[in-house]
Amino acid sequence: MRFGLIKERKNPPDRRVVLSPEACEWLKDQYPGIDIRVEPSDIRVFSDALYREKNLTISQEMKDCEVLLGVKEVPIRDLIPNTSYFFFSHTIKKQAYNRELLQAVLKNKITLYDHEVITNAKGQRLVAFGRYAGLVGAYHAIRTYGLKQRLFSLPQANDLKDLDALIAQLKTVNLPANVKIVLTGTGRVGNGAAEILDAMGLIKVCQDHFLDRHFEKAVYCQIDVLDYHKRADGQLASKQEFFKHPELYISDFKKYTEVSDIFIAGHFYGQGAPAFFRMKDIAAASFKPVVIADISCDIGHPIPTTLRASTIKDPIYGVDRATGKEVSYLQDNAIAVMAVDNLPCELPADASEGFGAAFMEYVIPAFFNGDKDGILARAKMTENGKLTPNFEYLSDFVAGKE
Repeated sequence: MRFGLIKERKNPPDRRVVLSPEACEWLKDQYPGIDIRVEPSDIRVFSDALYREKNLTISQEMKDCEVLLGVKEVPIRDLIPNTSYFFFSHTIKKQAYNRELLQAVLKNKITLYDHEVITNAKGQRLVAFGRYAGLVGAYHAIRTYGLKQRLFSLPQANDLKDLDALIAQLKTVNLPANVKIVLTGTGRVGNGAAEILDAMGLIKVCQDHFLDRHFEKAVYCQIDVLDYHKRADGQLASKQEFFKHPELYISDFKKYTEVSDIFIAGHFYGQGAPAFFRMKDIAAASFKPVVIADISCDIGHPIPTTLRASTIKDPIYGVDRATGKEVSYLQDNAIAVMAVDNLPCELPADASEGFGAAFMEYVIPAFFNGDKDGILARAKMTENGKLTPNFEYLSDFVAGKE
């Protein structure tokens, strides 16, 4: 079976890849029937020469590959009809900006497997870059705080070699003794961010102590959805119910904004969940955060200060507390917002190796064992010009009716 590693063509450039040279070599040893062809790329974090060293074929010709492996969306003009692709299509939530891409996939009778829906039987994601978003996002949060408060200046994460170099930089930082950081999310993203804060040597405290106590060292608190949401009617809250019926809940996050200097948002946002706070709340003297690092980066909601996605090149902007308008983050009355939406790109080698390890563990075997665990079936969005049954809910979206 022949797989093709395609060149990433989306702009801004993405240096990540599904399989590293070492991963390809390992797969060829494990599966004698596998063939992997690599499309030349001048941006990929692993050079063409590194793949050649593993006796892999470098070729512009991808049409005779049975499955093409990419990371970001493939531009419509570059889609190869009647083939199979893996990439993040960013369509499963009916993202309007990619409607034409999904229409083109169907028109060209492409079998599309979306990385975002590679799940187990319980619906849990198996292959993701979330940890790396959390790692880099937390680094950005600390870097942003240093710049905003004019205390220290760290290099851009994108300028550092790898995760070890990133952590080494953070260990040079001494945060003020009374700094408090609130971190939302306990999944891959949130835990990745916590990993960075732990590596810095920050003290992790429970929410009660975080809210009520003064500390002589910088601390952080990691909270889950029921720590900052409550039932609107005052009844007993349930995490399972929250995810099924978020409309029954209201935000209980104000108590954290009254004591936190830095807010790192690593939560998963479900459609219909309440906003963390209102834009007008940031004008209050009791609203303490000077930095909001929105790793989740859902524009406008549930964090209203996320006015837009920022970029790796220019990751920070300010939001004026009085007007809610974008200003320089260095203005005294501004909250510094970091909302880069492609954070794993800043650790391309580490992120690619971690992603590839999971892809090799869960996805590749499915092509050789008859998909006995349903991995491919659940990830397959389109086939023969039609949406698969699990994704028929996108029919009106594709037709432009919603």
